[in-house]
Formats: sequence, C-alpha cells, structure tokens
Amino acid sequence: MSDDADPRVPQDNAAGGLSSLPADTKLTATKQRWAREGKFLTGRVTRPEEDRLPPGQHLVRDWPVLDLGMQPRVPLERWRLDIDGAIENAVSWDWDTFKAQKQTREVTDIHCVTTWSRYDNRWEGVATRDLLDVVMPKMEATHVMLHSYDGYTTNLALEDFAAEDALVVHSWEGQPLTREHGGPVRLVVPHLYFWKSAKWLKRIEFRTSDKRGFWEENGYHNHADPWKEERYSADE
Repeated sequence: MSDDADPRVPQDNAAGGLSSLPADTKLTATKQRWAREGKFLTGRVTRPEEDRLPPGQHLVRDWPVLDLGMQPRVPLERWRLDIDGAIENAVSWDWDTFKAQKQTREVTDIHCVTTWSRYDNRWEGVATRDLLDVVMPKMEATHVMLHSYDGYTTNLALEDFAAEDALVVHSWEGQPLTREHGGPVRLVVPHLYFWKSAKWLKRIEFRTSDKRGFWEENGYHNHADPWKEERYSADE
C-alpha cells in the first residue's frame, strides 16, 4: 500500500491472511474516475534537474494520508520480508535480520499522484542496491512486484527499483515508521509517483517479465514519472 493511492481494503487487519481486495470502495471509484477524466494533467513536461517540483504538483508541510479505514497491524515479532523469484539467493528476513543489514540514510522528496509533494524527508533503511547485492538477481530478471500485508501490489522495472536513492525504510525523520505511513517497513522510490512506494511491505518478487499491479490495472500509468506527468494509463 502507498500513501499516494491507498487503494486496498484488507479482509482483516491482522498480519498475514490478507489475500483479496474489494471490488470497489469510495476512494477506488473516485481515483478510477480521475483516470478516465485525466484529472490533474497540465500538459507541461519538465526535467527533474531543471525543476524540483514536478508539473501539476503543490507543496505541503505535513505528510497526508489517504486512508480507506483499515490498516494492517504487523507486530515486529511476526513481520517477515520474503524476497524471491528470479534471484540466486532467496531470503526471508525477520525484523532482527533486516535491521542487521547495512543501513543507509537518505533525504528525498515525495510526489503523490493526487498532486501534493513534500520536500526533504529523512529516511533510514536498507538501500535497494545493497539488497540486490544480497539476493543477486538472475540475468533474465527485468522487473519486481511488490506485495503488501494488506494485499496491495505494484510493479517496478528493475532499474527503477535499483535507483541510487531507493530504500526499504523503517524510519522517517528519525523515528520508527508509523503504521499509518506504512510501518513497520515500506519501500521509497523518490523519482516515481508515491503509489509505487508500497506500504507494509511483505514480499519482493523478482520477475522475468512485467505484470501490472493494482493501480496499474485500474487506470494508472505503468511507469509513473512525475516530471512527465505519467499519471494515467491513457498516457502510455
């Protein structure tokens, strides 16, 4: 799940056992209507190095949460991150093993498809590049699918997952990541719209082909570059 879209309502909010998504919710229906209407598109394109704030975005001081009313509770003693698929070294990290990995700090911006952006967020976690060194993707691996504890999925090209500032994070602004913001662990990929940064991360699946995730199958862009306003699938 991501703050950008938060489209998933789990069937229960205990850790595990979240295997299905609802056919519709008020937020899901609204965001699907936005996709059909092309809401928020400005028609302008800027490059990241020329304009820090992508077109169609506005700055906020707080970190907004778009919530469907249910957020999975994932106690640290039950949390696991499974990493599998087209890799040489599949792993299943518990909390202690995850925290024992090399830790990295980054300061990056957030850009939500619903048009808000927040600058200078301080994160701490495991860099995706360090994670790749551990699991060693096979030559044929091209994409990853992220799976969340609430049943949410989103897909990324391997090169986006491996971005220099991408992290699997457990802390924000020096504090443990809260449940409402995706704790205990979420992905952060700053150069894409924030629905690609899955909350409540449960599994990272390496794939030899692309497969669309939840929002990508429901009217939203497969890549999601904010500076190109890649908001909706109609723009592909």
